[in-house]
Order: sequence, then C-alpha cells, then structure tokens
Amino acid sequence: MKRLLIPLAAVGLSAAVLAPPANAAPNWATDNLLPKPADAYGAAAFWLDSNGAALKKATQYNLDSKQVPKLVSSGSKGAPDGKPGMTGPTTTAKAGASKNVNLPKTIGKVFFLDSKGQYRWCSATSIQSRNRNLVATSGHCVYEHGDDVYQKWIFIPGYYQGRAPWGVYVGAYAFTAYDLDTYDDYDGDYAFVAVHNGFMLGAEKEVSFKEFKDFAGDKWVKPGEISASEFRKCVLNLGQCWSVGAKDAQLAGPDHPDAVVEKVEVSKQAYAAARTGRGQGFKFGEPIVEHLTKTQWQAYKGPGDKGTGPDKRGNYTVIHYYTQKWVKPGTERKYYQAHYILGIAKDMGRLGDVVGGQGFSWNQPLNQPVTVFGYPSAPHPDGDRPFSGVTPKWCAGKTGTKSWQVNTFRVETHQVLKCSMTPGADGGPWLLKYNNGKRTGYVNGVTSMYYDNDENGRIDYISSAIFDGETADVYNKANYAATKSVVGPNGELLK
Repeated sequence: MKRLLIPLAAVGLSAAVLAPPANAAPNWATDNLLPKPADAYGAAAFWLDSNGAALKKATQYNLDSKQVPKLVSSGSKGAPDGKPGMTGPTTTAKAGASKNVNLPKTIGKVFFLDSKGQYRWCSATSIQSRNRNLVATSGHCVYEHGDDVYQKWIFIPGYYQGRAPWGVYVGAYAFTAYDLDTYDDYDGDYAFVAVHNGFMLGAEKEVSFKEFKDFAGDKWVKPGEISASEFRKCVLNLGQCWSVGAKDAQLAGPDHPDAVVEKVEVSKQAYAAARTGRGQGFKFGEPIVEHLTKTQWQAYKGPGDKGTGPDKRGNYTVIHYYTQKWVKPGTERKYYQAHYILGIAKDMGRLGDVVGGQGFSWNQPLNQPVTVFGYPSAPHPDGDRPFSGVTPKWCAGKTGTKSWQVNTFRVETHQVLKCSMTPGADGGPWLLKYNNGKRTGYVNGVTSMYYDNDENGRIDYISSAIFDGETADVYNKANYAATKSVVGPNGELLK
C-alpha cells in the first residue's frame, strides 16, 4: 500500500493541515451514499417497513474467499509514518463500576444491499467528529470490492432483533483509503461514514384530505367501516366513501334515491380518460399509492400501475386508480370511509449527541492492550456456531508485536489480536485505553479479517489495518463532512 509521510499534530486533528505532496496520488477517496434527505428517508423506510422485516432478513457479510486466509509474518514492527496522535471521545453513558466488560452505547450494526440484492450487515461504532455524525467500520462494509458503494446504507446503534432504540442514521458520504477504493487493497480496509440526523418512525396521525395530499412524508389510506346513514351523510358532504355489496346489486344512476357508490379499480389509462364529477365510470378520488413488500408486489395482478420494479428509493409500490360504480344497494352491503393517515417521524438529532462517540488514535505502537467489540455470527471453519449475531461480544488482549501479511487480499501490514470472534464482527472497533466505567476508548483499528492459524478448524486470530498518518488524513476529510436532518419538527420529509 502506498505510504505518504504526513506530519500530524499529536494534540488532535482539528488544527492539523493535511496535504499530500503535489506529485503524489491522493491517499483518500470519498463517495456519495444518500446525501439527499428524501432518499435517506426512503432507505430507512425500506429497512423499517413491516416491523423491520428487512432488518431481520439480513445476514452477516462474508469475505469473498473460499477458505480462511493465512497469516504470514512481515517481520516489521509496524513503524508509524509520523507522530502519534489522539482525539478524545465523548459519551452520553453514565459512568459506573463493573467487574464485567460494559458494552459501549456507541456500537451497533450497519445494514446495506450488495450488488446481488442480498441484505447484509456488519458491525460499527459511532466515532467522535466535529459534526457529531461519523461512523467507523471496515471498508469492505461500505465498498464492494473496493469499487462501488453499497446501496441503502444505514447505521443502527444498539440494534437488537429489528429494533432501533436510538433511531436510524442513514449514510450520506463515505470516506476510505485511496488504495482500497482503487486497488481493493485491504491495508486500507477501513471507512468513515458521515450520517444524517437519526430519526424514528412515530405514531399514526389522522388528518384531512388536504393535509394528507400536502404531506411529504410516509402516508397511507386506511378504510373504516361505517353505517348506511353515515355513508349517506358522507356522500352529501363529498367525502371519500364507498360501499361493497352483494352480487344481486343492479346498476343505477347517481341521482337514484337508493343509489350507493362502489369503487372499481381500473388502469391508469382508463382513469385518465374518465370524467370528473358524479356518474357511472367517473373518477373516484385521487390515485392511492400502496407500499408493498417485494413478495406482495410480485403477487399483485390487478390493473394498478406496478411500474417496472422498485422506485429510486428501492420501495415496491402499486398506484391504484378507481372509478365510480353506482348501484342499488341489494343485500348484505357494507359501507366504508377513507381515513387519511400520516406516519409521523421523530428527529433524534445528531448521532454523537445521542450515543456519544469513541475517540480516534493513529500512529500508536503495536503490542498494546485493546478491547474489540462486534456482532459475530458466522460459524467457525469446522461448522460450529457459538455466536448468534444478535448481541455484541468482545475480545481483549495485546495486539501482536509485529505486523502481518495476508497475500490473498494484498495485505502487507495488518495488526493482529488473538480472538475467536467470527464474521459478523467485521467493522467492529478496536479500542485503546478502554474505560469500562465511561464505556469509551480510542478507535485504533476495525476488524477486517479472520484466521485459523493453528489449522484446527477454529478462528483464533483477527486482524485490522494499522491506523497511521494516512488513516488520520482520511478521518480528517470525514471529520468536516456536514449532513442534515431528514425529517422536520412536524414529522414532514425535508428536501
């Protein structure tokens, strides 16, 4: 991996001016994820829809390798490329004494779609930044083969079985090492992602049709059964109401004293050709957009507009068009009225203000104590699966005295730790100076790869890129990324 010697102030990054030599290739890369709030909302809704069904469906990321790679000693002590430095953490957790390792509030899972449309997740942590909006994880949990970024990338701190206790934070901008982005070089297997303000989908609120039509957020129409007298009143007041009757119903004009209206779903073209007002075959209300799961969307065979696939936000929808059918009541008729419902989302604020952020360190010597967190899930090479991926786990110990090579993924200098966590822990933070009471430390690596070094069918080592001056430069670029709120104070979708 290309190493650029860049002096850094040991007191922190905020005052450092980082600039590569004029004749050198850049040592950082940045890509857009979902910078627009409307797209960010759509990605979050995709994962949260149907009580988090997509979240529960996701599986841990797996390295694109048919076998566990082998470690080879590089003989290097991983000498830093500049002065060591640290930037301090922030915390919202209450300090407390415990004999056990306390899990940091900052850790969680990132979710994304890979190029095959598979639902994936990795581990990650909130990390301190100027705008309190940064997530640290592995580069391969943001970039696919060091090339394109994954789709619908979100971070959920404290994730547990489809729940997002502190909200969903959608990725806006991704930053990684130039060599990972360009050459798929795992010496730079880390990424910092600037995320929008978090939000949670809140309670339902019934509103008028005008408010419903003007609202830019999540909304739907819910039918409610009413009596025949309520139906007649609704018709007189020009409300959205209809009936469902028996097979013996006969057509009638809209002015017939006993006439009731049914709605008939038609194609977009038939709806566009229909007249407006009261009458047989006239338009019935505005088109209704229905959000569906992929399975429901595929199963739908009606005349509504399915489009050609998911919309630009990845949501599966059908637009329903209706015309009027006026009939005599007949027997066993039921009456319905439209209720216009808004899904009021709640802005949770900036990630770092909600859960805090771990510190960041670079150019630290090897053979230091670290505490590593993650959500291991995959089985060991021998098939045994001791971890579920549901709850976070941890390893603690000193990193190796020398750096290591992994020829499979162009790794020349990784730091290693004896640890039995399996894939799923990818992207989890390696924390120096972890304070068990405050639940904070300094991110000095993120889990990248796994090894069965004694070849007994069990993972026994994990590795991370060495955070050096180049990593500090990438972090510094991410540190200044500005992001936005996705929803407004009234739950409306912002632009």
